[in-house]
Amino acid sequence: MHSYILSCCSTADMPESWYQEREVNVCYFHLRVGDDEYLDDFGHSISSSEVYRRMLAGERSQTSQVNVEEYVERFRPYLEAGKDILHVTLSSGISGTLNSARIAAEDLQEAFPERKIYIVDSLCASSGYGLLMDKLCDLRDEGMDIDALRDYAETEKHKVQHLVLTTNLKFLIMGGRVSKASGAIGTILNICPMIELVKDGSLKVKEKLRGKRKAIARLEEKMEELAENGLQYSDTCFVGNSECEEDAEKLREMIESRFEHLKGKIRIYPIGPTIGCHTGPGTLTVFFFGKERTE
Repeated sequence: MHSYILSCCSTADMPESWYQEREVNVCYFHLRVGDDEYLDDFGHSISSSEVYRRMLAGERSQTSQVNVEEYVERFRPYLEAGKDILHVTLSSGISGTLNSARIAAEDLQEAFPERKIYIVDSLCASSGYGLLMDKLCDLRDEGMDIDALRDYAETEKHKVQHLVLTTNLKFLIMGGRVSKASGAIGTILNICPMIELVKDGSLKVKEKLRGKRKAIARLEEKMEELAENGLQYSDTCFVGNSECEEDAEKLREMIESRFEHLKGKIRIYPIGPTIGCHTGPGTLTVFFFGKERTE
């Protein structure tokens, strides 16, 4: 038994079994598709595939963060059981949930002054956020105390690299990340934007690549550019995808060919519905510990 609880949001895009096996508390984001509201709860309310089907059919999708009351509800039982809490949030660069978590922690601290309630902004998203959490679980299981683990998270989160590639510009246009004019031209020219999550935790289009094959190959090259000591710092990496598993498998093979020490250690995960509402289907991602983000 651990003396404290690790906690994060469903937007870490890890499977339900991972939360259970790694003993991580989960706080659920919300989404709306058309007129219907759902929890981002590992597909129990709605699957990512159904979200994408309805998005492609023209239904609007929206997401909303975990609110203060929900955080209080999820945290309180652990505090009552005498546990401290280290909660890591989705990046403040793409969500306001950090503020809600902090307000909840402040409210609960008054009721449980003897307990430690730490809130950390991951500055990460999707399975990059999951990769950071997986590392924190390893260190907790090795015996690191909550204060040292919080300090580690604050320092090392800047080294989690996020590379995002999309083959469908429609949803980037709808989300305002690509202008309508650029999107129309990009669609005609078969442009695939490469997006990176930068130091402040926001997403920026970094490159515009023509053709999916060239774009996927560029993902692999970019990994080497952002790697630290030949990527030896990282003992795994995560590949995410939204309805493009064949592309994810191809990318895994390419990465294993370039970085032999990662052979058999790369995990593929589907992009969850909250993140998927903004990226849409046809999105490919890769996450790994590399050089510190500087931009």
